[in-house]
Amino acid sequence: MNFKFIKYTKLWFLLSTIAVAISLGALFNNGIKLGIDFTGGTLMELQFENEEITEIAEVTEVIEAAQPDYLSQMTLTGEGTFLIQGKDLPGDTYDGLKASIEAELGAFEEIRFTTIGPKIGETLKQKAIVALGIALVAIVLFIAYAFRHVPKRVSAWRFGFCAIAALAHDIIITLGIFAILGFEVDAFFITALLTIMGFSVHDTIVVFDRIRENLKTQSRQDSFSDVADKSLNQTLMRSINTSVSTLITLAALYYLGAESLGVFIFALIIGIWVGTYSSIFLASPLLTAWQSKANA
Repeated sequence: MNFKFIKYTKLWFLLSTIAVAISLGALFNNGIKLGIDFTGGTLMELQFENEEITEIAEVTEVIEAAQPDYLSQMTLTGEGTFLIQGKDLPGDTYDGLKASIEAELGAFEEIRFTTIGPKIGETLKQKAIVALGIALVAIVLFIAYAFRHVPKRVSAWRFGFCAIAALAHDIIITLGIFAILGFEVDAFFITALLTIMGFSVHDTIVVFDRIRENLKTQSRQDSFSDVADKSLNQTLMRSINTSVSTLITLAALYYLGAESLGVFIFALIIGIWVGTYSSIFLASPLLTAWQSKANA
């Protein structure tokens, strides 16, 4: 028995509208917390000789006492080291901070130290935005070209713009969840967004390609809605199986992998879940609604 996806188009649009509205509200109200990759600052990883030092609060108290306005984020890695992010510090001030930490908590090894200036951070932020923009334009052009042989009664450009609408939906919701949770984003997060875009558009193209093939054998009794429903049912299990197998792997990496990759993997989990929804319940219903309006 085939499920009538298109029949419930208004419901899918309502759910997506609510999710996007909440996400935009969170973005405007909370904003996105940018990491030092985009704002500039320092990142140091410390491992204390005293193995009993395992509490973030203990190290935080010492750092805030020495440099009250320095610390922005601290995480404890699976290897027992402390990843400390903060504002950019002059050399002598940084040396003083390390001396204070050593005096209070004992000797430690500085495994790594990275500093990024504000100008470099701003440049990285601009390049990240440009990269996302270029990817979106390239996707539209590619889909329009790939679907150029679609029956003339359906514009190839509609396939491209509906895929972009689904991608925008996925990105906004992913950003909104990060804004709600207050997670800090860095260059890895931009990589995650680009990966989400690739996964989502790939899933959408599979459905669109099936619609294109079914349009070639469409009978006179079949409407575009019937073709879309048939295509969605034919690709449904493929989409679900691909997404579930990917999410299982990502969940394992999230809980068992390195903590430094936690934000990157969490973004992928959210994006793939939302992308699977949009490719099934948003992209094709949107294409169908657009085509129905054009034929009216």
